Amino acid sequence: MKVLVIGGGTGGLALAHGLLRAGIEVAVFERDALRTDGLHGYRVGIDPDGSRALHSLLPPELYDTFVATKARDPKYFNMLTEDFKEVLSMEVPSSTDPVESEKSISRMTLRQVLLTGLEDVVEFGKEFTRFEQYDDHVTAYFADGTEATGDLLVAADGSGSRVRRQYLPQAKTEETGIVAIAGKLPITDESVKLVSPKVFEGISMINAPRGLFCIIHVMEFQWDRDGRVKHGIGGNTEELIRHWPGLQFDNTRDYINWGLSATRDKLPANVMELTGDELIEVALDLTPDWHPNLRRMFELTDRGTCFPVNIWTSVPLEQWDSTNVTLIGDAIHTMTPGRGVGANTALRDAVNLCRALIDVRDGRRELVAAVREYETKMIEYGFDAVIKSRAQMTADDPVHKPVIGRLALAGMRTAMRAVNHVPPLKRRMRDSMMAYRGAGREENQLEITPAPAGR
Repeated sequence: MKVLVIGGGTGGLALAHGLLRAGIEVAVFERDALRTDGLHGYRVGIDPDGSRALHSLLPPELYDTFVATKARDPKYFNMLTEDFKEVLSMEVPSSTDPVESEKSISRMTLRQVLLTGLEDVVEFGKEFTRFEQYDDHVTAYFADGTEATGDLLVAADGSGSRVRRQYLPQAKTEETGIVAIAGKLPITDESVKLVSPKVFEGISMINAPRGLFCIIHVMEFQWDRDGRVKHGIGGNTEELIRHWPGLQFDNTRDYINWGLSATRDKLPANVMELTGDELIEVALDLTPDWHPNLRRMFELTDRGTCFPVNIWTSVPLEQWDSTNVTLIGDAIHTMTPGRGVGANTALRDAVNLCRALIDVRDGRRELVAAVREYETKMIEYGFDAVIKSRAQMTADDPVHKPVIGRLALAGMRTAMRAVNHVPPLKRRMRDSMMAYRGAGREENQLEITPAPAGR
């Protein structure tokens, strides 16, 4: 069996690792021309669901490297006003378990970790154009005139998936009416003084009038600005970082990351074409009454890191007839960042599809039947996450309306302040949030064993 994976994102690369370990031939075709071309995006939160999937799919030492290269764990989850006053602050349970824990990861670093060990599997500069299906194989064609043939083609080519457009033309994506502006600034003596200790050590969300929303992450890594392991790290972690070849490709250093979002009607019509300098001015124009420290944070942002994001979402659809083409991650269930589970859902897809293909390898199922079983499960949890994520981030939310929005915001703040002063309610809310992100869930665990003799 040979598997063709179109797209070298989080889900596609994780799947490739699992298949490689299982002795299943796999080839990944990535449109980027170079290993370093995909160094975009900032923080991604890997929850217990995602960690279990990676732990199952990656070689043990590479999973240890993934853990060693994460940022400092967040200690708090904060909700704030636009003048930096606390509405709610919950302690994030600390955990020394390298799997059953929340992790702050640089998307840049995660990409380099996942590319490690796949040098003979990933082909760069391969822009997918179309595929042709046959009873016993599928052929993918690329813009450079080359082609590749395998038993199964997996679409892992993101929200603009060309595979999906050809294979499932009825699968639609649509705009939510929300646009975000993202940027980052280095941690310096000045920038660290702009935020409180709880904000510096946590994940913080600001819900403001007119439906404006801002999220702040502080990312500190175990290496310094020159790429040297920081003093006092030591032990196995230091050795993993020192000997990890991906560090030479990575440009992630300690930073404060922010994302400011609003409905399109509050932004310039050409917001998606604006430069970093112009986007900073938009952020400042949106927030004239915000705390001076927040505005200073915008001003100190590295203009080259600032970019706009048009928030899209998939439209759930009924299950289709399974074949020798399937999909994972954003290629099938694009979701807003409202719940922060997009990457983790892609990793769930990867481990579940890997499990199904191991069954094919071992003769327990035929290929299409195994794909059907995977898709049935994926459609259920994937589109559930799409719906819940959209509910957290859509222009239809009352908070964006002029009058009712202020009432909704005031009601939310009153409720959260009440929770903040009642420890049992706060613990219940925290536990519910952690449970949604996979804490304690017996899923996504797969023991990958070599193929039985003779197969």
